[in-house]
Formats: sequence, structure tokens, C-alpha cells
Amino acid sequence: MSNTAWRNRAASKSARSKASLPAPDRARAGDLADRATQVTAEWAPTAARVLLGLVLAWFGYHELMAPQLWTGYVPVIASGSGLALAAVLVHGWVLLMLAVAITAGVVLRLAAAVAALLLVQIVVTLTITGGLTDLTLRDVGVLGLAVCLTGATRQRALLTA
Repeated sequence: MSNTAWRNRAASKSARSKASLPAPDRARAGDLADRATQVTAEWAPTAARVLLGLVLAWFGYHELMAPQLWTGYVPVIASGSGLALAAVLVHGWVLLMLAVAITAGVVLRLAAAVAALLLVQIVVTLTITGGLTDLTLRDVGVLGLAVCLTGATRQRALLTA
């Protein structure tokens, strides 16, 4: 079924279900839908912020707890070297600090921009070393989330001075 046909079918079904409701109930259903849309619009950037922070914290934590598992992803440097280990530890700390800043909403747009730059580096490195894989595409999605947050101006639950 085509996308247009599916939308027409859904709209028709929605119209039939609304038509079967009495006028006051239809108005309440419309008000409820409007309220749900408003709440979603208000809180979606906050949810995005918390979820991006969770992803960054997860990877930062794991890079700090088992850096030797991540040294193979360091470009140009031999994976068994102390320099690769130090690079992973620094990267883990940066990820963790960005996660805290983004989740708490502290200098959010700057932290999201730095995270986006870091994710561009990760995506480019993964693409060059391993090609286009599911891992790379996952990071492209996380990159998109960070880019969206760089432009977010309306946020809820921020720490402010």
C-alpha cells in the first residue's frame, strides 16, 4: 500500500470515528489532541537532551572502565600503545563531561555543538576504517540528535544561574 493510500485510509478511519462521537465529545477529543501536541512540543527537546546525554554517558563510562577495548578505534596510532590508551581515556572523560552538561542543560547549545563535532569525527573515522556499517549509521543518528540540540532554544528542566 502506498504512503498516500495509507494516509487517506487513516484519515477516513479517523473521520468516521470522530463522526460517531457527539459534538461535545468531538470537541473534547480535539482539545485533548491539541494538549498532547503542545506537551510533546514543549518536552521533546528535553527528552532529546536527556537521551543524548545518556548515550554519551554510556560510552564515556565504558571508555573509562575498559579503555583497552576501545584503543582499536583510535585512528593512526597503534592500538597497543600507551598513546592510544591515553587518547581513549581523554575521549571517555570528554564524553562524560558533555553528557553531564547536556543532561543538566548547562551551556546546552555549546555542549551539543562540541558533541556534534566529536560525533562527526567518530562517524568519519568509522566510515574510513570500516566502511558504512550499522555501527556507523547508529552514530549518524546520534549525530543528528546533537545537531538538532545545537539549535534548540526552548528547553524545559534546565539548570540556570
